[in-house]
Order: sequence, then C-alpha cells, then structure tokens
Amino acid sequence: MSQQIQDQPLSGDPEGGEGEIELHKLPLDQWHRNKGGRMVPFAGYEMPVQYEGIMAEHVWVREHAGLFDVSHMGQLTFTGEGVEAALEALMPADIQAAKFSHPVYSLLMAENGGILDDLMLTRLKEGEVYMVVNGACKWDDIAHFREFLADEIGLNHMEDHALLALQGPEAAAALERVIPGVSALVFMQGAAFQWQGHDLWISRSGYTGEDGFEISVPVEGAEALADAITAQPEVKPIGLGARDSLRLEADLPLYGHDLDTETTPVAAALGFALKKRRREEGGFPGHARIMLERENGPILKRVGLVVEGRQPVREGGLVVDADGNEVGKVTSGGFAPTLQKPIAMAYVPAAQAEPGTKITLAQRGKIHSAEVVKMPFVAHKYVRKGA
Repeated sequence: MSQQIQDQPLSGDPEGGEGEIELHKLPLDQWHRNKGGRMVPFAGYEMPVQYEGIMAEHVWVREHAGLFDVSHMGQLTFTGEGVEAALEALMPADIQAAKFSHPVYSLLMAENGGILDDLMLTRLKEGEVYMVVNGACKWDDIAHFREFLADEIGLNHMEDHALLALQGPEAAAALERVIPGVSALVFMQGAAFQWQGHDLWISRSGYTGEDGFEISVPVEGAEALADAITAQPEVKPIGLGARDSLRLEADLPLYGHDLDTETTPVAAALGFALKKRRREEGGFPGHARIMLERENGPILKRVGLVVEGRQPVREGGLVVDADGNEVGKVTSGGFAPTLQKPIAMAYVPAAQAEPGTKITLAQRGKIHSAEVVKMPFVAHKYVRKGA
C-alpha cells in the first residue's frame, strides 16, 4: 500500500542518504522503535516512515488524531532590540505588526527572489521571536541568519527541545485531558503551558489541513509527554509517509520539492505571505523581481492536478505541450486516500493555470491526462476565532 503514496521526499532525502552522512537520532528514537516505527533516512535523521501502514495512518488522522515527531525541524529564538526590523530585512513578513503569540507563515528570501526556506515565526514579546524552520535546511538557515543579522541580535538554536505535532479532528479533546487549557487556543495562536514541571510552548497549527497543535517540549520531558498523549484513545503515532500524503491533500508545499531557490512566492502561489506594508515599502531580498511578477504574472505557476486513472504521477514527472515538449514539472504527486484518486502539485505555464484546464503529463515513457483543480484538494478544518 505504501507504494501508492507519494514517497519522493522520503527516498529523495535532500541531505543525502544512508552511507553518505552520519544520520542523527531523534530524542524519541527508541520510543519510535518500541512502537514499531520503521525508520528511514530523512533530512539527516533516522525518522519513522510508518507504524501500521501509510494508508491506515492517513485515514486515522483524518478521522481521529495522530502524533507526529517533527523534532528534526529547527527551533530558533531571536532576541535583541530591533530584532523584528532586523528579520524583516530577510523576509516579507510584517513582523513589527504581528500580534504577540500568533504564529505567522513567512519565507526566507534569496536575492534573486527565490525561496531559501519557508518557516513559521511567532513574536513572543517585544524584542523576542520564536521560529521553526525546515529540518533539511536548518543549518543553512542558521548560517544565513548569522551572516546577515547584526551581532547585537541573539540567536539560540533550541537543540535541547523536541517538537511534537498532534493533528486530527479529535486532537483538541485528547490534548485537553493531558494539558488543560489548550482547547481555548484558536488556529494560529500559541501560549506557554506547564506540564509535569516542564515549560511548553504550544500553538494551534499544523501541516495536515486538520485541526491540531505543535508542542515544543524540553527533551527530558518528551518521552513522558508522548506516552501521555498516545495513551488517549483517539491518538496513534503517525509516520512521515502519512504526513506527506496528508499535506499534499491539504495543498501545503514541501521545501526542496515544491519550493526552492529558483521559485518565487508569486509562482508558488504564496502571495499571501507578501504582506501589504512590505510589498509597498520593500526592503527584503528579491523585492523588485517579485513586484514585477505580481504585476505581469509569473511564467510558471504552482497548481493542483487530478490525474485520470489510478496511476499516480510523482515528483519529476513532466508537463508537456501538444508536441511533447517539456513546459513544466510535477513537484509532488501520489494517491490521495481521502479522494481515492491520484493527485499532484505541478508548475505549469501561467496560461494553463486556471481550474478546468486539461494538462498532459509524461513519466517513465507513459503519457497521463490531468486536470487543473482548485486547491486544497481536501478542505482545511482549522478552528478559527468565533467558530
């Protein structure tokens, strides 16, 4: 069954593979093995790809709640007077106007208007920002920040903390029993909590399209917390395989696959991350090119595709024109368990990006027909203020 699911990020580890680098172990490495997790190389770590099977885990998260270990990601804190403005020089977020304790999605920008990483940042208080960056590029990100931020800005890599994500429609009910008060949070809101003497930071957010929470916990408390959460009847541990198929259904791009240093936020359909004041004032890398693309449109644009038949077209598949010439590329693709059909994300010529447009794909010598559809493929179920 796992062969039906989009697995390119797992087999295409951006930091190499086993035998090329020494893989790091997650703080919960033995916990995953004890739970039956099958470990694979990913982003320089040994990580669980599945426990009971990708399809079953995917469905469980959509119907109940699943616990993901995302401790490979980089947790950073930035401190110092003027830290908000300093970070704005590197990304298009309006950090100075961000509400305290409300996470913001943003992009670390390259000079050419490409994307170095996508990330979540939270303004904790005046002069202090918490950030979560992708595991595969966290060391490059840290080096970038150290190079471009003034010495007066403090940067702390929180290597002594694990990061857990609880996702699914029953996540709030399960976590409320373990950590009372968390259900009062709404989507894109965070708060500090205490659990068994450990300081936690919890935000109501995630990477599946479902309601859920991300929990930053000191390493010494991570196993006990994971045990307490998975002891709830709604919760099972979930691996990378289902995380990937869930995020694909939810139209959530994966850095290094759907986003890279040659792709602009406009082409990637991430215009919402370009905040109004920043668009008008500029002051971040790539601003001129991005504004030109906003005005004239990108050459290629990221879209969602439903593929005819049952055979998925995976990352690396080509978008071709009537003469068979390559005009775009598939960046993520797989079988969508919720929809029971193959889906994909691809970059196609802007003129072919409207929903309903027929697209021809080629992979491994086979031609596939697809249609552009509105994303997300599966509706988001976030719990927002007033809901």
